[in-house]
Amino acid sequence: MARVTRHEVDLDLAQRMSGAARVSASAAGALVSVAIVDAGGHLISFERMDGAEIAGPVLARDKAFTAVAHRIATHELTPLVQPGADLAGMNSADQGRYIAFAGGVPLWDGDRVVGAVGVSGGSATQDRTAAEAAAATFEDEVHA
Repeated sequence: MARVTRHEVDLDLAQRMSGAARVSASAAGALVSVAIVDAGGHLISFERMDGAEIAGPVLARDKAFTAVAHRIATHELTPLVQPGADLAGMNSADQGRYIAFAGGVPLWDGDRVVGAVGVSGGSATQDRTAAEAAAATFEDEVHA
């Protein structure tokens, strides 16, 4: 039987990903919190930029958790949770932990999600762009 190997997000990679998110946020003039989680949604790395909003630590972690749990970027969930849509009410599940606005991005290794990044503190566009910068760092590692 062939052995399957997957890339894992370790602390070193998570910290480099957080750095990429912070650089992106700084360039956009945003102060953010960045959370990186593993495939089980467990926190690997967390950083909060000086002066970032107080809600960011919870929202960044929950965006990452949502992205890994549902295997979808959180901004893609927005239309799915509207009243009458397929996932309406999802945000009330798991004590309100699921987030359906921009800033959470799953990390794919082939056909499997191996982690996620969550960013909060800027605008939706700033959070999404910073999370995508972190995800690009992961992609560079996978394809190196």
